[in-house]
Amino acid sequence: MLSRRDMLTRSGGGFGALALAHLLGDSATAADGLGAKKPHREAKAKSIIFLFMEGGPSHIDLCDPKPALDKLHGQKIPPSFKPVILAMGENNAPLMRAPRKWKQHGKGGLWFSELIPHMAERSDDLCVLRSVWQDGINHSGGVCQMNTGSILGGRPSLGSWVTYGLGSENANMPAFVVMQDEPTSVVNGPRNWSAGFMPAVYQGTRLQGTGDPIPNLNPNKDTPVDRQLGKMEFLEQLNRKHAEGRGDQTELDARIRSYELAYRMQAEAPEAVDLTQETEETKNLYGMGEKDTANFGRQCLLARRMVERGVRFVQLYHGSGSKWDAHSGLEKNHAGLCKSMDKPVAGLIADLKRRGLLDSTLVVWGGEFGRTPMSEKGDGRDHNPYGFSMMLAGGGVQGGRAYGTTDELGLHAVENRLHVHDFHATLLHLMGIDHMKLVYMHKGRPERPTLNEGEAFTKILG
Repeated sequence: MLSRRDMLTRSGGGFGALALAHLLGDSATAADGLGAKKPHREAKAKSIIFLFMEGGPSHIDLCDPKPALDKLHGQKIPPSFKPVILAMGENNAPLMRAPRKWKQHGKGGLWFSELIPHMAERSDDLCVLRSVWQDGINHSGGVCQMNTGSILGGRPSLGSWVTYGLGSENANMPAFVVMQDEPTSVVNGPRNWSAGFMPAVYQGTRLQGTGDPIPNLNPNKDTPVDRQLGKMEFLEQLNRKHAEGRGDQTELDARIRSYELAYRMQAEAPEAVDLTQETEETKNLYGMGEKDTANFGRQCLLARRMVERGVRFVQLYHGSGSKWDAHSGLEKNHAGLCKSMDKPVAGLIADLKRRGLLDSTLVVWGGEFGRTPMSEKGDGRDHNPYGFSMMLAGGGVQGGRAYGTTDELGLHAVENRLHVHDFHATLLHLMGIDHMKLVYMHKGRPERPTLNEGEAFTKILG
């Protein structure tokens, strides 16, 4: 088995790379705080792939059928239903049915609409949580809470907590990777994968969703190795000198270590993102040969290659720029978005399973909230943080099951209500982390990923 030093030397750096290996030290990852750590309990999953549908997909049009909506279509919501605060404030709007065909799938008999036929084919791998709720009524607060547990910015993201708690299994790759499917930035931008008050080394590393995933990774062929090393050593000296006396500014240390990681990545990352190694059959499984699915399919395939190489947490944003936010024209909006992500998501689950990776990889699907049963602008739906669905696959979760319920119209979570804190506690539990034992001391106060709240929903364990 090659050592890290061997990998650096054999990656084209020669004797000069050996010098830099000595400069970085053989225990670079451990020194970063990113060395692999033991979980609190036996882990079901080793990695998470979080597929974030940004903008709020409609649960009642995808995976939580409501026959009562068909009967009450066009009528005002009955007064027996608890009133809610709407983001856009279109009060007393009539109810709107889900105008799609529904069908039960798989041995478990889960219901899915015709909008996601490929995911429906993976029904027996999917666990649908129909009773998630949260506090954020708008996108900024909702996306923030689904990522960090709080509607207010400044806290570490879930990926950062996982990285802090478990470290990395590969010193030559980032532990936490983020990709967006569109050039348009996701709401809140990098704050969604920030390390918050923890050292910046735990923040997510964003890869490009299109083109070269890791630009400028390979050194200039015209630059001699010794010159590259000389530049890096000089930069190291300048950075260290600047960091002296600024120990509280963890961004400085994170930047220094990012240069070190970038060099180590030259040994492994080019191979990790080289999709020419994949068969045409595999690429087609993800929909890479089709215009509508090529982009997200490529990212899902990259996600599989990342977890295959020990990356701990991968987050893919679909519909970046709140494109799932269908205040009007929901049919056209969701039909197009579902077409672009349905086959890639199903392909990812199928590919992980056939490679024996699904048991150790937890796939998470969902957005910041759902949509209301009341219409908006006649053919859209408003934000619904009061009750919506998230889907899981792999990672020790029992597939072919649905847990929790919303009311007859899909407005409020009513049975097995799972706040985002419960949801996060559940994901951490599957990774072998006790959310109450994972502590980071900040300004003398013990901070935990779920703000000292939440309870893991263990009924979903297979």
